[in-house]
Amino acid sequence: MSTSQTDTPLPNSVASPDLLWENAAVVLKGIGQVFFQENALSGLLFVIGIAFGAPLEAVGGVVGSLIGLATARTLKFDEGETRAGIYGFNSALVGMATFFYFRPGLVSLLLLLVGCVVATLLTRWMRHSLPFPTYTTPFIVTTWGIYFLGRSLGAVHVDPGAPLRDVGVLSVIAHGIGQVMFQGTLWGGAFFLLGIAISNRTHAVWVLLGSVVGMLVSAYHATAGSDALHIERLLEHAHSDNIALGLYGYNATLTAVALYLWRKSVIPPLLGMILSVPVTELIPTLGLPALTAPFVLTTWLVMLLGWTEASLLKKSAASPS
Repeated sequence: MSTSQTDTPLPNSVASPDLLWENAAVVLKGIGQVFFQENALSGLLFVIGIAFGAPLEAVGGVVGSLIGLATARTLKFDEGETRAGIYGFNSALVGMATFFYFRPGLVSLLLLLVGCVVATLLTRWMRHSLPFPTYTTPFIVTTWGIYFLGRSLGAVHVDPGAPLRDVGVLSVIAHGIGQVMFQGTLWGGAFFLLGIAISNRTHAVWVLLGSVVGMLVSAYHATAGSDALHIERLLEHAHSDNIALGLYGYNATLTAVALYLWRKSVIPPLLGMILSVPVTELIPTLGLPALTAPFVLTTWLVMLLGWTEASLLKKSAASPS
């Protein structure tokens, strides 16, 4: 385990340029880890992509990742994990989500601060207590709490905006990538894909494919004039608007990369991408914003199938013929 510069007192450490650059890189890696990229430049490009459509959410993401870093350093979490941005991505997503749902104010700022700390603590607990990857579960649980607490405490909601009309296929694909961090813009998706590609081109291909598959599967049973819940806002929307916004694609992108990292094979990611769409449609019917819950649940399901298959094959091989 590497030694943190904060472990040894340094004169004027707060103003040390090296320390500031190091911490800035860790903050950006925390944002990069949203797409499994331990890369500060990727994180910077993600922030730029968010800023194109929602500058305040970009600020929320940076502040959230910074709170995650500060919490991890204060509580002396594993320094290797901290430097890799592991304790930044869930809190960064919480910061973005808070300003996605609520306007800045005393209540929303307090929820952001507390939520980012809670998400960081949950990340630490889940990583070291559960025998399987938990991905963005801390973000999901924390943001559900923020969503309902903000409503009950009178935080001012953000206007969901007008539905998209006459959106081209490329824009829909870009939206499917951008919605991982609440961005429904062509530039947001483009910068996200570029950020992933400079870190890992294979991951970029899977992300692109995930958005395409999510779009196609969701469009398969859509009919003209059919309605559906807005995946995140829980408002009645035209099904076509949800597709145009990329709301059926973003969970497929994360599922594809996660399952490829789990098993270097084509079948698990493809299966996960397809299954993520009906799961994405299910979550809002429970009265909960989907967030990245479909990604986590689908990935767990495919992993469970894989582990079950391996166990059955092992028993079959061990039994006498």
